Amino acid sequence: MANSTVSYALPPLPEYRLTPLPPLVPGVPDKFLTVLLPVIAYWILSMFFHWIDVKDYFSRYRLHTPAEVLKRNHVSRWEVVRDVLVQQVIQTAVGLAIGMTEPDDVFGKENYDIAVWAQRVRMCQRAIPGILALIGVNASGLSKNLVISHPVLAAAVSGGQYSRSSDIAGSNSSGRIFTPAFADWEVLVAQAVYWFIVPAMQFALGIFIVDTWQYFLHRAMHMNKWLYTTFHSRHHRLYVPYAFGALYNHPFEGFLLDTLGAGIAFKVAGMSTRQGMWFFTCSTIKTVDDHCGYALPWDPLQHLTSNNAGYHDVHHQSWGIKTNFSQPFFTFWDRILGTVWTGGDVSARYERARVAAQRKVDNESTFTVTHSDAAESKTQGLEPYENDLRDASHIRSIPVELQQPVPPQGKAEHQAAGSREQVLEDRNNGGIIVLQEEAQEEKEARTLLRKANRRKTGTSISQSDSLKGLRDRVTGSMHGRTGGIIGMESSR
Repeated sequence: MANSTVSYALPPLPEYRLTPLPPLVPGVPDKFLTVLLPVIAYWILSMFFHWIDVKDYFSRYRLHTPAEVLKRNHVSRWEVVRDVLVQQVIQTAVGLAIGMTEPDDVFGKENYDIAVWAQRVRMCQRAIPGILALIGVNASGLSKNLVISHPVLAAAVSGGQYSRSSDIAGSNSSGRIFTPAFADWEVLVAQAVYWFIVPAMQFALGIFIVDTWQYFLHRAMHMNKWLYTTFHSRHHRLYVPYAFGALYNHPFEGFLLDTLGAGIAFKVAGMSTRQGMWFFTCSTIKTVDDHCGYALPWDPLQHLTSNNAGYHDVHHQSWGIKTNFSQPFFTFWDRILGTVWTGGDVSARYERARVAAQRKVDNESTFTVTHSDAAESKTQGLEPYENDLRDASHIRSIPVELQQPVPPQGKAEHQAAGSREQVLEDRNNGGIIVLQEEAQEEKEARTLLRKANRRKTGTSISQSDSLKGLRDRVTGSMHGRTGGIIGMESSR
């Protein structure tokens, strides 16, 4: 009696049973951990940078001296801690509210979802014969030629007809019943898509949304005078950023710019609670690192993207406050819309960190703290700063010695004029005193740099003289030894 075979268009999907997902940390619900981890990460990383500040470790990589932190910032550390804690309370409350809108986490459906992706892989194969026909290839004939040597490839070329891939579904009076099954490679691809590719795309989408949200709102905070003086200028009381001041903001700005933006990214990207846990924590770590005040050559976060402590430090200076709006991850909006700083490492304060970091960079490219090339100032168009130099009415009455450092000619000159104009217009948190303090620190930084260069030159000369003296002593010793040998030979 012949066997009877039943064929389905696609392999069937497995059954599943949903079970509540145990918390990652026993006794702590994942939804609570999601809002708790960013706060913990913020203070652990901030205190690490504060510790190396106090201990004066890695001082050669500092963007600013400890004296600058004390003299140029217009807010006390206690006020910074207080406002950061206020923002984190708001952040936690909003995070818990968002968590209440999320379904409870369950597991048990993973194999079903992987099978769904495997079905999609199978359906994609159905398009192969038509695609091959467009270029004049007979899929059926090609499949027959490959069936013995490469049966899996032959099945894919034929449109996903896997005659050998089948499972026994049961039997009846006519014989066993077979149902189609997935090929091994289809399952592997589906697992890769489910476990890696989809989460990576969700994370990337979340990053894009956060970067886009923060760029345009942050830029608006600087381009609109009322928004800047009412809300954002509070953050710019920190003219010398440090790690635990990363979230020092007006509470409304902190909610709008950071908390709400991250929440929208989480929702739109369709992340799970645990994905959100890592997304929020990584965003927090990156924000703290961008405000740390160090150009560390071995810090991976400062090299994965060009948006790092040096890049963001420009935005906190009087001459760059209307540039480098991007945060916290990438700088593509600054570069696309022409708001990236184009003046290079214009400040002498960056030179020490630049030289120290360059020694650690083992490549042929020139290291810059600000990730900016001063040559771009003359080659790039002036947009959107074409009117800033003309409209900077307050800056015209300021002596040149207070407009330090001096930016290179071109776009950077317009950027610096517009930035300093904004500082001068801010009567509460800015004003001419900011330019006076910065000019004084720039003068001191140049003095220290000249002394360091002289010591370096003196050391090089001293080393050269020492090497020359050593060479003379060795040469003289060799001459004396040669004479002795010759004398001995002659006496013989």
